[in-house]
Amino acid sequence: MPTAVAGPEIERLIQLLARLPGLGPRSARRAALHLIKKREQLMSPLASAMQVAIDKIVVCKTCGNIDTQNPCTVCIDTRRDQSVLVVVADVSDLWALERAHAINARYHVLGGTLSPLDGVGPQDLSIDALVARAHGEEVKEIILALNATVDGQTTAHYITDMLGGANVKVTRLAHGVPVGGELDYLDEGTLSAAIKQRTLF
Repeated sequence: MPTAVAGPEIERLIQLLARLPGLGPRSARRAALHLIKKREQLMSPLASAMQVAIDKIVVCKTCGNIDTQNPCTVCIDTRRDQSVLVVVADVSDLWALERAHAINARYHVLGGTLSPLDGVGPQDLSIDALVARAHGEEVKEIILALNATVDGQTTAHYITDMLGGANVKVTRLAHGVPVGGELDYLDEGTLSAAIKQRTLF
């Protein structure tokens, strides 16, 4: 059994850091040591920012984004195209699309994807709220920006069926050869999707 090399408070810090995505026990120890060495420059401001986040972060009741105000910054931005609604599984997907500056639209966060094996059904996601928003007069297009996984595609098909009564165009992200990709290194599924969804040059 390994012996502790620091007090229980530091060990607790390491254990909590190890729970973060991408950090294992060794990376957490390095991160904790770095924070401790830079207490004034990093640890104190980080602790303060985390306390503010705990007190002020809310989930937007309109789209499901995480922000410090409700409705969120995205929903109240009048410069966005009100006629387009981008559907994502998680807030991280919303943030990724915003980082790419790919589209200037509004969003709807489902809170996951359908996964019968994990016990996630339609009632566990915000699909009903999406259908209600799709029936709004200003919405003309729903873009399904869901992962190209079995669960993602199952969710996309389910949502498409649910939106049958709404007067909206339902589209999805293109699948296929990534920018800068070489055909020889792509899997068969990606190549097949690229051929089926080819476009005019």
